[in-house]
Amino acid sequence: MSWQPVDCHAHSTHSDGTLTVAEIVDLARERGVRPSVADHITSDIAKGIRTVDGVVPYLEDLEGHDVLRGGEFCWHDTLWRELPPAIVTRFSHRLGSLHAVAVDSGALVHAFRRFPPALTPDAYMQSHIRAFEALASEMPVDILAHPTLLPIPLRKLPLEELWTEEREDRAVDALFHAGIAFEISNRYRPHERFVRRAVDRGVRIALGSDGHTVTQVADVAWPLALARSLGVSDAALYDPAVHGSRTGGAHAR
Repeated sequence: MSWQPVDCHAHSTHSDGTLTVAEIVDLARERGVRPSVADHITSDIAKGIRTVDGVVPYLEDLEGHDVLRGGEFCWHDTLWRELPPAIVTRFSHRLGSLHAVAVDSGALVHAFRRFPPALTPDAYMQSHIRAFEALASEMPVDILAHPTLLPIPLRKLPLEELWTEEREDRAVDALFHAGIAFEISNRYRPHERFVRRAVDRGVRIALGSDGHTVTQVADVAWPLALARSLGVSDAALYDPAVHGSRTGGAHAR
C-alpha cells in the first residue's frame, strides 16, 4: 500500500465543523488522505471544547474511529496548561495556534475580532513574532497551526511584507529548536518563501486542510503540491503514527 499524506488539521461536529467523525473518515479515504481530527480545545472560542471535562468525551468519540486524534489549543488561553498527563497522552498529536496576541499596550488582539485602530501593522507584527517565539519555547505541541494567520484587517496586505525575512528567520529558528512542525494550511495559505525557509532550516512540514465542510475537509492537494515542489518527500511529512508526539501521545488504531 502506498503511503498517504496525513491531514492533521480537520474539524468535526464537536465545534464549528459540519461533518461527523465517521463522515470525515470516509471523505478522507475517498481523497487518499489519512483522516485526522483536531478540534478547537480552548475556553476562548464559543463553539470549541471549553473545559477539561469536555475533552474526555471528545477523545472517547475519536477513539471509536480509525482516525488520528488531535486537538488545536490556543496559546493565549490557559486550558492547554490545565490538562492532566492522563488526558494529554490520549492524543496522537496536538496543535498550537496564535488566535490572539498580546501587544505592547497590554491589549489582546484577536485574529477574528476588532483590530485597534491606533495599532500599526508593523507594531502588531513585532508583538506577533514575540508571541510566536514564546509559543514555541513553552507550548508542548507537535504542529503550529496555520503559521501565517493574522488579524482580519491585515489579511489585505501582502504576507511577504508583513512577514519580513528577519521575522521568518526568527519563526523557523523557534520551531526548529522546539521540534514543532510548520503546517502548510490549505485554508490560510502561507507564502512560498516562508515555507522554503522552514524546509531549508530543517523544520518538519505538516499538511492541514483546516476543513470544516464537505468541500474543505481532507483537501490537502495544494499543501502537498507546495511541499513536493520544495523537495519534501511524502515520507518526510509529519505523521504522528511515524514520528510520534512531543507529549508521548498514543498512536491511532
